[in-house]
Amino acid sequence: MKKLVVLLLCFFNLAFAVDAKLEIIKKSTNLPKIVVAIAKNSKNINFLKKVKKVIENDLKVSGHFTVEPTYVSTDFNTKPDLYILKKNNIDLYLNLSSKITGFGGVTVNTELYDINSTQLVNKKSFSTKYEKRYPFLSHRISISINKYLKAPSIKWMDKFVIFSVYEASRKADIYIGDYTLTFKKRIVNGGLNIFPKWADKNQKSYYYTTYNGKVPTLIKANLYTGKKQVIMRSEGMIIASDVSSDGKKLLITASPNGQADIYLYNLITKYKQRLTTYKGIDVGAHFVENDKKIIFVSDRLSYPNIFLKTIGKRGVQRVVYHGKNNSSATTYKNYVVYSSRDKANEFGLRTFNLYLLSTKSDFLRRLTATGVNQFPKFSSDGESILHIKNINGKSYVGIIRLNYNKSFTFPLTGGKIQSIDW
Repeated sequence: MKKLVVLLLCFFNLAFAVDAKLEIIKKSTNLPKIVVAIAKNSKNINFLKKVKKVIENDLKVSGHFTVEPTYVSTDFNTKPDLYILKKNNIDLYLNLSSKITGFGGVTVNTELYDINSTQLVNKKSFSTKYEKRYPFLSHRISISINKYLKAPSIKWMDKFVIFSVYEASRKADIYIGDYTLTFKKRIVNGGLNIFPKWADKNQKSYYYTTYNGKVPTLIKANLYTGKKQVIMRSEGMIIASDVSSDGKKLLITASPNGQADIYLYNLITKYKQRLTTYKGIDVGAHFVENDKKIIFVSDRLSYPNIFLKTIGKRGVQRVVYHGKNNSSATTYKNYVVYSSRDKANEFGLRTFNLYLLSTKSDFLRRLTATGVNQFPKFSSDGESILHIKNINGKSYVGIIRLNYNKSFTFPLTGGKIQSIDW
């Protein structure tokens, strides 16, 4: 049991490929230039400034725009100064206005001008019942602008992230928020609640592990009704690490016999199948290659490393031949991003960096260079990586845009992120 605790701390307490060659490149160096402005006749200026900031950030993160400073301002329903905008090679001009809708609600009206055609090309309104949820309203505006250009989708920006935050000793609460953490809301509190995992693509339910009873317990909870059900209990530890693409099966790490193993749990039949029987520690499994195989972390080499196993067959295959502490991983189709401890380099002290590989080639690419980067998670389209980044004791959410060779970080105010999913 002592070995289990030490190794689990090592594993867990520590941020796309477009073709077979896994070439991660910026698709264009000639991006459209956009200006985001607040209409001069707007009344709720402070609110719109916050919306504007999120939209500008979204457009930068998308990798599809060059955001320019706002030096033209006009009333809503009035054409901007096209001469000045053209002179500065601006392609798009977004004008924002807002109105209060009552009961704490707000509507943001948008006008998008194509400067090259001198036309108003998109006019829409976006509403939210609660002003504090303006980040999601802003993300929807950004998605709409991106869609107008027919650029690759950024709909993932309108999804919740779910994460656990250490608040104090043996106290961790679970939150949902937007990907920038500008909005966050606590949904589970009291005691030690860790390793949240979305149960479905619609983000209606989620799993998490609670240590508030006599035995660690895996819970499934409905985000909207609050209804909870116990999935499984296990001495030592129990964690839901991945859900099958059809949502019917769950990969669970559990240690009912003292050491951690991987189990496949059928949510329909309630049947539990043990997938690993190694006498050491196997944890953190994820489905790969159309849910026919799993990758997982094991100490089979006397240190944490990544292995591959075909479900229903004996034997495992080593996946990573780099590093001596590869402690977490995520998958998308036949691609894997994992966290590995690196030696000190020109960027500073020892770090945990993220690496990208394919289960069908020997390609390997480093995605990060500084800080402690762990718990990577692929976006639903496989083009972005969400991860936890710790620098100088402070927690950040990291976003890596794989096709554009860009990365961004967003700080958590208070506490330390324990784990995250989206």
